[in-house]
Amino acid sequence: MIPPRLEPLFANGSATRLLGERFTAAGRELYLVGGSVRDAFLDAGTQDLDFATDAHPAEIVDLLTGWADNVFRVGEAFGTIAATRGGELYEVTTFRSDVYREESRKPRVEFSDDIDTDLSRRDFTVNAMAVRLTGDGAPEMIDLYGGLADLATRSLRTPVDPEVSFGDDPLRMLRLFRFVGTLGFTPDETAVEAVVRMRDRLSIVSAERIRDELSKLMVGDHVEAGLWGLVRSGLAEQFLPELAALELEQDPLHHHKDVLAHSIAVVGKTSPDLTLRLAALFHDVGKPDTREFGAGVVTFHHHEVVGARMARQRMRELRYPKDVIKDVSQLVYLHMRPHTYKMGWTDSALRRYVRDAGPLLPKLNELVRCDVTTRNKRRANEISRRIDDMEDRIADLRKREEIDALRPPIDGNDVMSHLGLQPGPDVGRAMRMLLEYRIDHGPYDPDEAFRLLDDWWVQRTTG
Repeated sequence: MIPPRLEPLFANGSATRLLGERFTAAGRELYLVGGSVRDAFLDAGTQDLDFATDAHPAEIVDLLTGWADNVFRVGEAFGTIAATRGGELYEVTTFRSDVYREESRKPRVEFSDDIDTDLSRRDFTVNAMAVRLTGDGAPEMIDLYGGLADLATRSLRTPVDPEVSFGDDPLRMLRLFRFVGTLGFTPDETAVEAVVRMRDRLSIVSAERIRDELSKLMVGDHVEAGLWGLVRSGLAEQFLPELAALELEQDPLHHHKDVLAHSIAVVGKTSPDLTLRLAALFHDVGKPDTREFGAGVVTFHHHEVVGARMARQRMRELRYPKDVIKDVSQLVYLHMRPHTYKMGWTDSALRRYVRDAGPLLPKLNELVRCDVTTRNKRRANEISRRIDDMEDRIADLRKREEIDALRPPIDGNDVMSHLGLQPGPDVGRAMRMLLEYRIDHGPYDPDEAFRLLDDWWVQRTTG
């Protein structure tokens, strides 16, 4: 019996039913497979529809032509043909089994002849269920490997021996913990044991594929469980060695937790935003390299500077986009600054904070709040009150002046015209001087700017 959420897909005249009728009329089999079947049983939103068939790619193209609005052959080498109809995306893939060469970073695609083999080569039993589309519109549920039972117990098992499954595609070891982090399921013990034994094999998987799985894990509702799985299995050491290194570092500000437990707790407290959660993951990675002992305490001076550099390097290796790398490293670099607010900030300091954070300000303030994992409620409340006060002062300052796009009252053209300069370094130096004055003293008018410019130029040319 198929889940109620899927029933509209097979109603008379539906696009999916019409597609099934085309394949059946051609003597071909067609199955709805993968996450859409799993999520339907979980009563979750149905994602893009994936199908498996015994037809080969060229024939799939012929069968989709006339049914689809557009047909795309980009994935044809891997047996996949994509199509759109009515704004929906459909992917149809020839039955296959993916097997890695011993040292290859890409799977060698081999087509199979039946749905049994195809499903056996899928990552987990909950993703190895299928619905067979028939010409008469009566769909047939296929569950050869106990996926429904594992959905009921919220378990993650591989359809075949985990060493075979992970050997076929080592990325499945990371995907195991991705589903822990996103679905909240419990990994089968034999699968985890296989990860421990085979974790070195992840090295043959491309950085881009690892990045994509990590990103999905990071925004999951159960991200803490997923991250702990990565660390305890040793898999994190293959692509995030900085994370595992935190386990031995004791943080004097969070005596009840080592830095690893603290960092994972911070990730779990933040909103499911990829940039914010990556910043939370990396915010303390600089502590091992900055640890110092003295007077009975451990310190980590400037760990945010070292951590920002380490975050940039690791994210480059994982092939994250440049804008994500920039934002995450900036959040790591700035996350300690609000703690100095207890010493008193002038309006100038507030302006600098807003300027340096830029559009990241809301995420930065959330990161600072979530960075408090102490069991000392008094201290936690004190930090929260300080951030509240800082945000109130920023809001008040914003009412009185423009602080989100700080700039002098004149521009570079005005500087060149007033001083008779050509484009060059002096113009940039002048603009930086005028900006610093704006930050230190607040808004001022063009007349004041030209007076400052004259004084600065005299000092520069006669000094």
